[in-house]
Amino acid sequence: MNPTLLKKSAHLHGPVLIVGTGLLGASIGLGLRSRGIDVYLSDASPSAEAVATDIAAGVPLADAPADLAPELVVVGAPPDVCGSLVVAALRTYPHAVVTDVASVKSAVLDEVRAAASDDETVDVRRYLGSHPMAGRERSGAVSARAELFTSAPWVICPHDDIDPHAYRTVTSLAMDLGGIVTTMDPATHDEAVALVSHLPQVVSSLLASRLQDTPAASLSLAGQGLRDVTRIAASDPGLWVQILGANAGHLVEPLEGMRADIERLLHTLRAPTAPGARLDMAQLISEGNAGQARIPGKHGGPAQQFAWLTVLVDDKPGQIALLLTEIGQLDVNLEDMRLGHSAGLPVGMVEIAVLPSKKQSLVEDLTGRGWKVVA
Repeated sequence: MNPTLLKKSAHLHGPVLIVGTGLLGASIGLGLRSRGIDVYLSDASPSAEAVATDIAAGVPLADAPADLAPELVVVGAPPDVCGSLVVAALRTYPHAVVTDVASVKSAVLDEVRAAASDDETVDVRRYLGSHPMAGRERSGAVSARAELFTSAPWVICPHDDIDPHAYRTVTSLAMDLGGIVTTMDPATHDEAVALVSHLPQVVSSLLASRLQDTPAASLSLAGQGLRDVTRIAASDPGLWVQILGANAGHLVEPLEGMRADIERLLHTLRAPTAPGARLDMAQLISEGNAGQARIPGKHGGPAQQFAWLTVLVDDKPGQIALLLTEIGQLDVNLEDMRLGHSAGLPVGMVEIAVLPSKKQSLVEDLTGRGWKVVA
């Protein structure tokens, strides 16, 4: 254990073995080690394991004691190999609880059940799938962060045979890493993530693919809207091939619904001045308004409508920090913030969300302090 790490309160005792040292696995290792828990690492890729070791996410399994008996094994591998690695962990460590953090849960549980039916050493009672709803568009241990899971939903997916001790152990993992624990059965989880996670990835990638041959002059006109919608299109294709394949059954229905809406819009746009066409366009946009308004707001509470304003800042060090400091001095709470750039000019755009009652006074106060505000 690294003696320089300050021990924070933890529910787990350790040691913990992490199998798969990508973004999630390495981030779990960093978070647990920051709480004084011994972590060991294993990865089929020696280079991936070495990077995770170098960032202090844990100690290589090869350097573990011969009698290592982990309290918990966390499988952080891609969906196509996750099930087999869970089964191997159940066989190798007969007293350990085993979880995985793959984004699809039913397929892994089915594979564990199938193995357990033929091999009594595979104890399905010690397996409990989970899924932290956290990540980044960049993959690998080099992108890992100990705080990645802070305040993020962490889904626990119990099954009929689960041992209560296994449930407590996996819940402790989520709590130790700052996650907000929620419980869903595996099928409900897979259906939910198809809509709120997997469909957005597909839509983002399909839109971004339209930009491949777009003239540079046209792309120079892009605003924050295009950047927002296509941000996750930078995700790892290899990983997403596995995720989409593993959850294809739940993804087809929302895609079919979206195709119906697109065909409806195409029909309307082919005759945009026909009777009812404008109403149909308005209805489509309004349906989007209604759906967007249902996305949970700050701290997971009800969605709130904030007031937005844009502040132009010089593109040089310290300007954004100065702006935020002055907003704090004005006793205004920042509800949300986005950063943008002005094409061709050394100017940044800071989009700020505040409570509607605070907007006008903030615009006046910032303007009075010399900031250029676009309300």
